[in-house]
Amino acid sequence: MFAIVQCGGKQYRVAPDDVISVEKLNNAVGDKVTLNVMLIGDNGSVVAGNPFVSVLYVKPKLLLTEKVTKSLFSNISQRRMRERNKVTDNHSLN
Repeated sequence: MFAIVQCGGKQYRVAPDDVISVEKLNNAVGDKVTLNVMLIGDNGSVVAGNPFVSVLYVKPKLLLTEKVTKSLFSNISQRRMRERNKVTDNHSLN
């Protein structure tokens, strides 16, 4: 048995006793979170929602929360490339 759930704008395939890593949760460790079920599959039969299955919810337990720092290097290199690029207007070519 498996389910496709939505959390934080992304979709995850989960089964019983799975551990997944999701983002954008502001709950404490040990809290139960309600996730919307989009699809359920079991032994060849599939139940799909439109967009969610209205009767079922997945309630996992939150094991760990952590903040990850963003890498700023990609933005800096893009800015430097734009600063070095000289674009000339067609009317200013004399």
